[in-house]
Amino acid sequence: MEYLDFELPIKELQEQYEKACLIGTESNVDVTNTCKQIEKKLTDTKKEIYKNLTPWQRVQLSRHPDRPYTMDYIKAICGDSFLELHGDRGFKDDKAMVGGLGKIGDQSYMFVGQQKGYNTKTRQFRNFGMANPEGYRKALRLMKSAEKFNVPVVCFVDTPGAFPGLEAEERGQGEAIARNILEMTRLKVPIIVVIIGEGASGGALGIGVGDKVLMLENTWYSVISPESCSSILWRSWEFKEQAAEALKLTATDMKKLTLIDEIVKEPLGGAHSNREKTFTTVASAIDKSYKALKMLSPTDLVKNRMDKYLKMGEFKS
Repeated sequence: MEYLDFELPIKELQEQYEKACLIGTESNVDVTNTCKQIEKKLTDTKKEIYKNLTPWQRVQLSRHPDRPYTMDYIKAICGDSFLELHGDRGFKDDKAMVGGLGKIGDQSYMFVGQQKGYNTKTRQFRNFGMANPEGYRKALRLMKSAEKFNVPVVCFVDTPGAFPGLEAEERGQGEAIARNILEMTRLKVPIIVVIIGEGASGGALGIGVGDKVLMLENTWYSVISPESCSSILWRSWEFKEQAAEALKLTATDMKKLTLIDEIVKEPLGGAHSNREKTFTTVASAIDKSYKALKMLSPTDLVKNRMDKYLKMGEFKS
């Protein structure tokens, strides 16, 4: 496992624990008490570190290389029932945006989400999770198909932003995202959005409009990344920690501002520390959200969704 800079005390204790257990295995020395003491200290250190995470540390956790991505969730939740669908029927298939039909239990869902890579080759193949206009048009095509067959939509958000290249702008990146936001506000089936990693700018909003917006504990959702914010305000990336604090981008901040509906707890150490538990928790949260929405008529569904977003940003002078 890879460790972040603030996780180094955990790494040291983990190594001590493994060494002590190895000594006990390879020799006749009884190190049971020593192992128990180190294990207790390890657990206490984890609790202390993860209880007091700063916004920037949560940003770091959301980008952890071992953290599960969209396809990991889909495969774990749906198993063999997932059928991936491709293409926007206009330009090409965007590998940074994935989607298709799958089941949780007996209920079918249309899954859509940004997909990142695991190594240099797959990161380039997936364009680092940054979708082009055809990716957003593909997502909209799948959502419209879901509406046609009365299938609820689940969106997994994990992107550093929409691709900002010249060719993306030429093909209408802004229009594609704006079109998705418009169409998602009036889609006549339940939409459940789950932010599983980075939720950056319009790239996240392009598939981020939902009846229920869930956010994993160690993720972020903001108009701009802390590094970009720091470079604009201070002409340097050195102030990214201050920028992360000021942007109010954590799940707790988003819940306070009523921009999301629910925070999904992660295992101690982050989603990557216990993937199976994370997948089970997310599947349960999706199922619970759908059960609360499925009784609503299409008219009420759209009205409630629109009212929810119209109320955002209200304040009293």
